[in-house]
Amino acid sequence: MASIGTETNGRKRILFVSGDGSRKTIRLGKVTMKQAEAFKVKAEALIGAGITGNMDDETSRWLAARDDKMHARLAAVGLVKSRVGGKAVLGAFIDAFMASRPGMKEHTRLNWVQVRQWLVKHFGESRDMRTLEHCDALDWQAFMVKSGLGENTLRRHIGRGRQLFKAAIRRGLVRGLNPFEGITATVRADKERLVFVTRDAIAKVLDACPDAQWKLMIALSRYGGLRCPSEHLMLKWGDVDWERGRILVRSPKTEHHEGKDSRMVPLFPELRPYLMEAFEQAEPGTEYVITRYRDKNANLRTHFGRIIAKAGVKAWVKPWQNLRSTRQTELAETYPIHVVCAWIGNSEAVAQEHYLQVTDAHFAAAIREPAPVAGQTAATPTNSAAQNPAQYQAEMARNDRETDGTEMKKSPELPGFTPKYLSVQDLNVPPRGVEPLFAG
Repeated sequence: MASIGTETNGRKRILFVSGDGSRKTIRLGKVTMKQAEAFKVKAEALIGAGITGNMDDETSRWLAARDDKMHARLAAVGLVKSRVGGKAVLGAFIDAFMASRPGMKEHTRLNWVQVRQWLVKHFGESRDMRTLEHCDALDWQAFMVKSGLGENTLRRHIGRGRQLFKAAIRRGLVRGLNPFEGITATVRADKERLVFVTRDAIAKVLDACPDAQWKLMIALSRYGGLRCPSEHLMLKWGDVDWERGRILVRSPKTEHHEGKDSRMVPLFPELRPYLMEAFEQAEPGTEYVITRYRDKNANLRTHFGRIIAKAGVKAWVKPWQNLRSTRQTELAETYPIHVVCAWIGNSEAVAQEHYLQVTDAHFAAAIREPAPVAGQTAATPTNSAAQNPAQYQAEMARNDRETDGTEMKKSPELPGFTPKYLSVQDLNVPPRGVEPLFAG
């Protein structure tokens, strides 16, 4: 793709043909043949990146380490974009970065807008990104902590800051290491914010809904495990297979992963009545299942809170996600976890970390039946979720009720006394002692 040329004075240059058919030259100056060979390899990598649109990490780091003079030579032959004025202006670069991703989801765009606000608020609109170091990234983290941001929100902002500088390094605008490297950005689960929404509670909420579509949205999350609003709004009537009892759920959140753009979910008996009611009320020729709340400005969470208050039910945090969490916890009591994750649309690791709950029903079942002993099988299991899932599901639905101790009263009373047995010390030892009478 490229070749090395040597001038009469010994200076080296790289020769190649660009995509438009014109010959291009990159002058290297007085370098050794070995250095020229190494440069040629990187130049060919840049040519390939221009064709495929993807640049590997090693080439990105190499490009970021070039000084402005050499970078300008590469830009002059169209292999990279120019470093305007030798700077990467923070605000302008974030805007350009967001504009370069036309397929960005609205929710993702809003998240980037928030990150921009926090970066500009601390560093300034015109800050040269090349002057930011690791200590500056730590200062930004401390600034957000002092401002009262939640831990997981903080971690997400750190992660996006790292992604932003990675893009700047790839484009050759920033040299050296990413200032956000080494700062923890993994979102951790907050188990205290997990709430099991009982069937009694959700029945009251459903009764308080203003129309069939609101009932269906809540039922889709509570009994179908769908994400709201993205998966609700993507659902079409053609995706519902009434005969086979299945629903094709399209997932915008996971569509960038191979094979994760959609999944099949059972048409659960609890969900079918609400879906049927919405179907009967739909106008002929209607394509989407949810039609009344498709406006991007519709604040479903706020409206959901009003419905919960109207139902007289105590509000719970993360209202939509906890409906999915509750459903996954229920299903995991009956079906293998890999099956449940396929229906809910997450991985087993994510389910264990962010979704599955320990409920009051688990404790209630545990105190009524002895735990199984390794190597032994219970003779007559009476209330096991594995043996009787329907009965256990009913218990899960009642886990907000206090037990009255009836089962404990039915238990047999413990014996009032234990027979006394003689100890070894109470036995009389014969006078002859303990030695054997005969040798051997």
